[in-house]
Amino acid sequence: MLASHNRFKYSALPSRAQFTWPEGKRLALYVATNIEHFPYGVQCGVDLDRQTQPWSQRSWLWREYGNRIGGFRLIELCDELQIPMAVIANTANYDHCPELIDAHRARGDELIAHGRSNAERQIEMRVEDERAMIREVTEQMTDKDGVRPGGWLSPYLTPSEHTTDLLVEAGYEYVLDWGICDEQPFWVNASPKPILSMPYPIELNDQPAVVYRHNTAAEYADMIIDNFDEMLKRSEASPLVMTVSLHSFIMGQPYRVKQLRRAFEHIMRHREDIWLTLPRDVAAYYKSLPIDQQLQP
Repeated sequence: MLASHNRFKYSALPSRAQFTWPEGKRLALYVATNIEHFPYGVQCGVDLDRQTQPWSQRSWLWREYGNRIGGFRLIELCDELQIPMAVIANTANYDHCPELIDAHRARGDELIAHGRSNAERQIEMRVEDERAMIREVTEQMTDKDGVRPGGWLSPYLTPSEHTTDLLVEAGYEYVLDWGICDEQPFWVNASPKPILSMPYPIELNDQPAVVYRHNTAAEYADMIIDNFDEMLKRSEASPLVMTVSLHSFIMGQPYRVKQLRRAFEHIMRHREDIWLTLPRDVAAYYKSLPIDQQLQP
């Protein structure tokens, strides 16, 4: 037998229980934006178009564009189309660019914990240091936002073998780290109790698409449109969750915003056919379903 994480069992989508989202909708959709900050002078994170050694100033400045300009461009677009946003934020941004965090808070967007900085990878941390980091992030967000964060995405999507248990210990309601493999929520074994995994994309994430695969802005917009059309059709057979994952320093660039608007306008033409929502609401609704309709670990 191959080694297993022992967190959940394999489950084929066609064999799962049927349910509907609110108002009988079959496709839930949320838009996530990632806001990042890195310490200056430290080698970390993907560079614009290459792996750069040693550390480069331009890589830091690229993120700073998102914090100064790109993030606000995405907010303006979502204001224009009345789209709520899930904000996956390093707490370093709470101190570095509070105006951007304030703007999302004023919209009523959901703030999702994303560690202190993407320079810190949980897979490299000692368990006691990781526990302390999670506690610090949770306390800071609770103090600043006036509400405990319900969701967590590990910086750079690199959780440790202890992360899931530590998140349950810290009182989190759901985690995005496991959600790459599914288009529905599902329960993940953890100690002392299971935690809900929420869908989160790698394929429809602007960083791998634009930076690694070198998709153009127009190609990325086409990917969003094609993905939406196909998932809306497929949701007739099974209820699904679609996520569009953005980074303020990537899709917040003006020529990319124009193409992103085209994709979002296409989706909004089907607004009555979908549940346009936030991860916290998907998690809460899924937990309210009869137990036999929820995918157990």
